[in-house]
Amino acid sequence: MIIVGSDHTGVALKKDIIEYLKEKKIDYFDATNYENQDSDDYPDIAVTVCNKVLEDSNNLGIAICGTGIGISIACNKIKGIRAADCVNEQMAELSKRHNNCNVLCLGARLEFSEKFDNVEKVINSFINSFYEKGRHERRLVKIENIEKMQNKGGK
Repeated sequence: MIIVGSDHTGVALKKDIIEYLKEKKIDYFDATNYENQDSDDYPDIAVTVCNKVLEDSNNLGIAICGTGIGISIACNKIKGIRAADCVNEQMAELSKRHNNCNVLCLGARLEFSEKFDNVEKVINSFINSFYEKGRHERRLVKIENIEKMQNKGGK
């Protein structure tokens, strides 16, 4: 299932993405299915999307803010989440193949997202790519070790 959520800057893009997922018959969950307010903050949206992603290892997330940067930072603070802010197909594909990312972050205010065809290509690349494992495993283990150290307050 694809978990989709946005802060107030990404509502229109989120709606377009949901329509696209419906059209392609891809299961989705709108994690922010209310009309967003200007006071909505992307860290709160990140927590909502990521917690839902973590409910099932088959879930993926799409999290949207103005640039994709803030929400990516917030998502990556959550243990077990590997989020990538992607603006092209190659970034989306490699985020999955090499980093086993489970959340795609998008910027609604970027020139890239003005044409939905661009967004569509990035989403397709992200959801249709698979983790390669192999040499990338040791790097993900190191990232998991960093998470464990941070949870203990150590270095």
